[in-house]
Amino acid sequence: MPETTAVSGASPVPPDAEAVCAGPVEPPGGAGTEESAALTSLQLMRRLDSGPRGLTEAEAEERLARHGENTVPSWRPVSWPRRFLGALRDPFTTVLLCLALVSAAVASWGTACVIMTLVVVSCALRSGGEHQAGRAMAALRELVATTSSVQRRADAQAPPQVREVPVDQLVVGDVVRLGPGDLIPADVRLLRANGLTVHQAALTGESAPVPKRALDAPPTAEQDGEEPPHLCFQGSSVATGSGTGLVVATGRDTRFAAAYRERARRRGETAFDRSVHGIAWTLIRFMLLTPPLVLMANAALRGRGLETLPFAVAVAVGLTPEMLPVIVTTALARGAALLARTSGVIVKRLPALHDLGAIDVLCLDKTGTLTQDRPVVVRSVDPDGAPDPEVLRLAAVNSFWTIELAELPVPDALDEAVLTAADDMGADPLEFDGIAALPFDPAVRTSTAVVRRPGQHGSHTLVVKGAVEDVLARCGRLRTGGREVALDGAARERLLRSAAAEADGGLRLLAVARGDRRPRLGAYTDADVRGLTFLGFVALSDALAPSAADALRVLAERGVAVKVLTGDHPGTAARACRDLGLEPGEVLTAGRLAGLDGPALAEAVGRATVVARCTAQDKARIVTALRAAGHTTGFLGDGVNDLPALHAADVGICPRDAVPVAREGADVVLAEKDLTAIERAITTGRLASGNISAYLRITLSSNLGNVIAMLAAGLLLPFLPMLPAQVLVQNLCFDAAQLSLAFDRPAAGAARRPAVLRPRVFLRFITAFGVINATADLATFGALALAARATAGVDSPTMFHAGWFTENLLTQGMVMLLLRTGRRAAEGRTVGPVHLAVTALAVVGLLLPVSPLAPVLAMSAPPPLYYLLLSVVLTLYGAALAFARTRYARRERGAEAPEGVPDGSQL
Repeated sequence: MPETTAVSGASPVPPDAEAVCAGPVEPPGGAGTEESAALTSLQLMRRLDSGPRGLTEAEAEERLARHGENTVPSWRPVSWPRRFLGALRDPFTTVLLCLALVSAAVASWGTACVIMTLVVVSCALRSGGEHQAGRAMAALRELVATTSSVQRRADAQAPPQVREVPVDQLVVGDVVRLGPGDLIPADVRLLRANGLTVHQAALTGESAPVPKRALDAPPTAEQDGEEPPHLCFQGSSVATGSGTGLVVATGRDTRFAAAYRERARRRGETAFDRSVHGIAWTLIRFMLLTPPLVLMANAALRGRGLETLPFAVAVAVGLTPEMLPVIVTTALARGAALLARTSGVIVKRLPALHDLGAIDVLCLDKTGTLTQDRPVVVRSVDPDGAPDPEVLRLAAVNSFWTIELAELPVPDALDEAVLTAADDMGADPLEFDGIAALPFDPAVRTSTAVVRRPGQHGSHTLVVKGAVEDVLARCGRLRTGGREVALDGAARERLLRSAAAEADGGLRLLAVARGDRRPRLGAYTDADVRGLTFLGFVALSDALAPSAADALRVLAERGVAVKVLTGDHPGTAARACRDLGLEPGEVLTAGRLAGLDGPALAEAVGRATVVARCTAQDKARIVTALRAAGHTTGFLGDGVNDLPALHAADVGICPRDAVPVAREGADVVLAEKDLTAIERAITTGRLASGNISAYLRITLSSNLGNVIAMLAAGLLLPFLPMLPAQVLVQNLCFDAAQLSLAFDRPAAGAARRPAVLRPRVFLRFITAFGVINATADLATFGALALAARATAGVDSPTMFHAGWFTENLLTQGMVMLLLRTGRRAAEGRTVGPVHLAVTALAVVGLLLPVSPLAPVLAMSAPPPLYYLLLSVVLTLYGAALAFARTRYARRERGAEAPEGVPDGSQL
């Protein structure tokens, strides 16, 4: 795709930037791009106070001073401190801040300090990771300083002079010259055009160059989805031919710059936001309910008053997954760093990595993703449809001598494809002598090479190649069965129907004809291209991306539905899908979906794979409808026309060579436009999400069980079941061990399905396993009571605190091993960070109550009988966990879940 940053001096757009835009620039006379399309050339020049000779230098300077430079809006980057403060908006971080304030209010300074430390670490990790992504993006930005050929006059009486002017100095009313390879420096109205074709894939998604022509009066009507043929827009580039245009819009009034204004629109809640907010509010309700329950129960049954407030706060803190912001940020930052290091993928917004893992619908364009930006010859056939190498050989003669004799600066993509295929066949265009050439003209849609066959000095041969309708219109005869016959109306209609069927099947046809002429002295003209003999067709299709088929297969296996939203022809897109093994199903066009919205639109797109003839607004509308229907969407695009859809999707993805406005508006930037890189990014996102969901399952089911046990013990015991300091130390040990989950290597099953945290399913899981944990705690209370009764001289409160402290850490370690991301026993034999953390947790749980620190924490060593009874409790607890895990896995497999303990996709 051509680079489209044609505006010199334009400030690049950093990620998460804020626009600093002035008011819209009104051109002289008030004619903008859209209005200028409806005026005649004379009306437009009068409106802009200009003319075919261009502006004077004084007029240009006055307009430049009045309306500003031809640059896109300026942007300023977000500083690291602002990123840090922005990280505080995370809902779990907000909950922790509130708990820290409550802890400080009740003088529980240790708890407050620990919570604030976790908040600072989490925000620092997140802002640091996104700042690194911002620096990586800055390395990709290139400021392309370009000039444009402008026709200006020294004064009103001086003749016009063409000179190079920096494009940021262009003003409305300037007359610019365009040639092959030039970037369109602003929105222009063509005054003259000679064989002009323009690459505008960045604006419309069309893979082939679009013919442009000068029109004095605007056309009465254009086909649906087509751009006005007499307007060229900034962001496109000249493929062939030349032209002269009148600048009608610069700066913020161009279509290209309008995309920057789209950048300021905020995306709604993403999949990560929805998941985290749902779980956060569930926990907030629990935490708001727990302290009053503890206070009221202790006041009613034990006559305790506000002295139990620190314990009540400690219970609420015990329910809170304090490490969640740290775990989430660490897991996502590790995944983002791994992608950057191994695949060159830059994740600009860390939560976007989770959203990648949650994607179940991936929308993308065809050109450059499923196909390469070049055509290839599929076959050459005679008029009867039989293979005929001679047709390709003569097409190559036309391509070679047209390029050589017309002195084209770069060969057309179609000519390159024809010459490559002919070379592979062994054909040599040099067996003909070139005489003259008429290059491709968009007005007649043909090109002609005049050649002389070896040994035939008394005859010239015209080899013509071009659009089927235009070539047939110049033919009077037809070669069939080795002989020439008259081309009657029936045969002409049959050939046109055959060509239309091939076009609907996704092939691009070039018709080939020839005619013999006596040599002439003067130059050949288009009037000589008549009375030809039709030879056949050369069929071409877009070259498929080498890795696309395998990537599409893997995406399908992992539950990702691919939707092709393209501005190209429906048949072309459908054929590319079929060739890659992706069944296109019902092929839709944006026009057929114009009357649909919301659920009806999502349902229609859900049945199809290809939606063709899409504008930028159509793509965004489809993505928005899919999101509203409950899908997590990703969108891969690289052009200006893709920007609204990039913002509408949960995850906007683009390659690093995309136009700058799309690259800056995306959440994820790929090293290249390759579906394999997206598949790796999705896998990495799912593995990171698997670690996050494992942490949530483990900590919340364990914490819920502990809270239930604390409430029960608080009502049954004449003393507090655990002191606030003991709760704090226990949470610190457990939190430190759980940090290892961010470095775990999830099982392969974690990447099989989209990783979505569903609050309802999640709540059922933690409730079931929380009850099992609470049952183990209550059984431990019984073991402690038996041990205290059988052992004389034991201080029940301190022994109870120590025994429950040990049991809590051991059971939490068992939960970490058994409720991870679905590893089977054989997969878990290798010692990893979780095994080491669980071992350390068990050592602390067993040794701290008998260490010199025990009296400081008001604990005393339990008797040996307790450890014997505890081993029985732990054995039964492990068996119950394994049984519940198996039952849960069977139920999830019945719902088409991956085998093993449920991973993040079910939560």
